[in-house]
Amino acid sequence: MDIFLMDLKDLKEHEMVNLDYLKKLKRQIRKDKVLKKPIVVDKNTKIIIDGHSRFNSLKQLGLSKIPVFLIDYNSPEILVRRWNDNKKITKEEVLSAGLNGKKLPPKTSKHMIKIGNKIEHISIIEKRLNISLKKLSGD
Repeated sequence: MDIFLMDLKDLKEHEMVNLDYLKKLKRQIRKDKVLKKPIVVDKNTKIIIDGHSRFNSLKQLGLSKIPVFLIDYNSPEILVRRWNDNKKITKEEVLSAGLNGKKLPPKTSKHMIKIGNKIEHISIIEKRLNISLKKLSGD
């Protein structure tokens, strides 16, 4: 499971972010001078699957790179649910939002991963790395 540094400009968002949380997270990242975890990105489309707030924080801080963990979103081990209600959401809806730029509301999609016979939130694969913001500046 490799982590790659990618240019922010190459990634696509499928979901908006909660602005209050974004403000808090950006402040914390600036204070810590590190990004603690990578984001999860589909290797085929470059759509962000998990980590929109981290992505937007770095963007607003004027950084150009972000550590990503690449997955194959088409894999049957990757599942999508909704956070707040029982309505269905599909991978196709997530991909469409990311590709056409019509973002879904914050916390619409909740991505899960099958590991053995367990289903976990996809953030379980986002290992802590504490990467310096200097390394993300592109200089």
